[in-house]
Amino acid sequence: MLPSAATKTFVMIDAPQPTAFASRLTRRAAGLVFSAVFGCALAMGTPPGPARADDRVNAILERLDARERRIFLDWHAAQKKHQAELSAYWKKVEATRSERRKKIRAGKPVTEQDYIMSFPPEYSGPKLPEHIARIWNELKPPVERKPVPSVADVLESAKTVYGFEPERIPEKEFKRRYALEALAQGLTKEQVVRVYALETGGRGTYDMQAGVNPKTGKGRPISTALGYAQLLHANSVNELVKHGETFISRLEKTAEIPGIAPARAAALQKKARALRRMLASAKSVPNDWNAHMKFAATRNGLGIHALNLDGDIGPMLQVIKLKGIREVAERAGRKNLTPAELELMNLAGPSTGLEMMTPVGRKAPTPNFFSRLGYERNPVVHNCTAAELLARIDEIMDANVNKPGAVEFAAAFDEAMSFQASQR
Repeated sequence: MLPSAATKTFVMIDAPQPTAFASRLTRRAAGLVFSAVFGCALAMGTPPGPARADDRVNAILERLDARERRIFLDWHAAQKKHQAELSAYWKKVEATRSERRKKIRAGKPVTEQDYIMSFPPEYSGPKLPEHIARIWNELKPPVERKPVPSVADVLESAKTVYGFEPERIPEKEFKRRYALEALAQGLTKEQVVRVYALETGGRGTYDMQAGVNPKTGKGRPISTALGYAQLLHANSVNELVKHGETFISRLEKTAEIPGIAPARAAALQKKARALRRMLASAKSVPNDWNAHMKFAATRNGLGIHALNLDGDIGPMLQVIKLKGIREVAERAGRKNLTPAELELMNLAGPSTGLEMMTPVGRKAPTPNFFSRLGYERNPVVHNCTAAELLARIDEIMDANVNKPGAVEFAAAFDEAMSFQASQR
């Protein structure tokens, strides 16, 4: 993951479906296992209101002498001024984006004048001395964080709600099936392996969760993002609604292949029945991203996320998500996406990603394409244009593609391509 991204509170603008790249940008950039996106996976508490902020100021002033109070108040005033400047900047970005979107929808040409061609103002005021900063931090009110559901929570919900227990298979076999599925859906080895290298830091497992080291199991979930493509729980719901009948049909047809072992056929039929229950549940809510996000946070929605961990369904589910991005690009006249372009669309949302790849969009600073929260929480997108972000994505892929997991995945593709050739 880009930590492989920075926080999955990466809020996309066009975002019907955020990516986990957002949850991982920061740590990935440091070469660790990252786990966004886009969206929203960190459960953040509510910041203190004005009254609590004033109480905090009064409390620190009581602990400082006269000289320290002047230093603190000067710093505090400079901070407030800076925040006002930031608010004005982002208000202008949002207003400009709104007008630009209207032009795009109307089919009108977009120029540099439709973008804010500067970056957020940087703080240039006085710094707070270390000992005062320590007191200020000590007085920070606690922030209540809602725990992010873990893999164990996903499995428990799937079993309790749907009677579904994913079939766990060896990592190497999961990669092989994933490779076969990707090739069958028209994705290339380079596209999939490099996206994997970025999304998992080049060493992720199929049951990897954002924020948790896939090898040691240490860490805490910072997002519901799972697997090689790091799908969020709402992504799983969304893809099931769109492709559930196809998944069910394939399981049932496989179960009817002549000569299949009875136990294997029975297992496939059982999975198909569980999928039907999941599909009916997912279709009980409106078919839009916001509704899917709310539903995914319930036990019924969370249980659907377990499909990513099943040896028969997981590869289909994750590959079909990437294929959908490629199809959006093809409809827009962009064929043969590079891996970085595919990931950019996965990160920023398909429509926004396409806009970032236009000649004028490539020149525009990245704040034009992300919410303030998403931008501020993802250092990889700071102070760069869309073209520079695309280059950064490529650099991270280059750094991670030689990690053990990516090498094993590439070998799985070679095996899958040899198998395909032998069947012709």
